[in-house]
Amino acid sequence: MRVLDLALPGVKRVIPGRHGDDRGWFSELYRADQLAEAGIINLFVQDNQSLSVPAGTLRGLHFQTPPAAQAKLVQVLAGAILDVAVDIRRGSPTFGKYVAVRLDAENGEQLFVPHGFAHGFCTLEPNTMVAYKV
Repeated sequence: MRVLDLALPGVKRVIPGRHGDDRGWFSELYRADQLAEAGIINLFVQDNQSLSVPAGTLRGLHFQTPPAAQAKLVQVLAGAILDVAVDIRRGSPTFGKYVAVRLDAENGEQLFVPHGFAHGFCTLEPNTMVAYKV
């Protein structure tokens, strides 16, 4: 598993390794120890899943405020999305700035969105299924 820092502090691209053979592939999607080594130490307490039938479906921008603030680890199970995280932390040097990342089921990459960021995505393909830990 590789974890890459993006342009906004705390927002990270997570790239799980895939081990393949002629039957297909296997991937560890979540490893608390490896994520903690990369600075992702959130305790995820809920898994969510959404299905968007038409391409071009927009979901978000969603955010939660303390004490209900949520970090998210987003992945695409089918299809593709343009995933966006926006810094909404007042006083932050990157307040109002955003990062956008394409996520798709084929490459299996994930986006970590920390507390203090709004999150949303637009589907790029029909029948896109997104799962995320919060």
